[in-house]
Amino acid sequence: MNNQVMTAIAQNALRLRAGADHVESWFVRANDPQSPRAVWIKATVLTSRGGTALAQAWCSVFDGRRTHAWCLDIPLAAARFEAHSIGQDLTVGPLTLSLTGSGGTTAGTLSDAAQTVAWDLGFSTVPGLGEPMSLLPSNRLLDTPVPNNKLVTPFPVLTCTGRLEWQGDRWDLSGWHGMQGHNWGREHSPEYAWGQCVFTDARGGEPFAVMEAASGRTRIAGRTSPLLSMLVIRRGDEEFRFDRIVDLWRQRPLLDFPAWTLRMRGRHGTAELRMHAEPEQMVCLAYRNPARDTSYCLNSKTADVAVHVAPINGNAFELRSPHGGALEFLVPHPVASVSPTV
Repeated sequence: MNNQVMTAIAQNALRLRAGADHVESWFVRANDPQSPRAVWIKATVLTSRGGTALAQAWCSVFDGRRTHAWCLDIPLAAARFEAHSIGQDLTVGPLTLSLTGSGGTTAGTLSDAAQTVAWDLGFSTVPGLGEPMSLLPSNRLLDTPVPNNKLVTPFPVLTCTGRLEWQGDRWDLSGWHGMQGHNWGREHSPEYAWGQCVFTDARGGEPFAVMEAASGRTRIAGRTSPLLSMLVIRRGDEEFRFDRIVDLWRQRPLLDFPAWTLRMRGRHGTAELRMHAEPEQMVCLAYRNPARDTSYCLNSKTADVAVHVAPINGNAFELRSPHGGALEFLVPHPVASVSPTV
């Protein structure tokens, strides 16, 4: 196996330690490059020293007019996490997620009192842009106590096949693009904004750039940190990194729901990210913590995105997507303008 495949497998490896406060998620997003339609699927593990041990199956759908979200809790003992030589297989109730070093598959059906969603999705990485990504400046930080929350992106750019059925509609997911991520920690961050976008060309909807960023707080020695920000942009064979997370004077984050602005300065130049989502086109997801109060994720997968980059060496450029952005805010309380809550 080549290094890219081995890195993707390693980034997706289960990090759970028995008897510890721990939350961990694997998630897949797919977007229609031609319209504001998207699906987001996630498998979560939640354990605590107090005895909590559960797994969760999640799905959210967005189509520019309607949104809906589903979540199913099951005992962790009833879930399955099997590692093998080319990746791992996860089963959480009706949700299956198979991950290899070059992509994977997910299928499932979730229902609530109002609606049912069913999907069967295959995805594969896009060469170059889709190589494994981390916002952290060093992979060594994935195994250190600080920061408390780890995030990696084994597949920043994916191309998809398959179908989704929802409220009588059948979506053909062929030609959609997205990403697959993995995060874990002792608890969710006290506050964050996170964004990711695959930029596609106007003619054939083919990916040519990708961006991922985060501004969040962490807990260090019982205290909550200032907002710490990171931003990575790939365009063609170029990568621009703004990952000096402790250099607070190099970053200007503004979390002003439903908008997020981030200005960064680093060794590659300067960058400005602007993301915005309409609250009525978002879902509010209850994120349980092992030993703290529940947090709430205000979640869009059809956000408007603009990125301006001014490299130290080279011409400035801008990336735009009117509805291709994944945008999340984590807050301590639900927001009335965002529904439904699950």
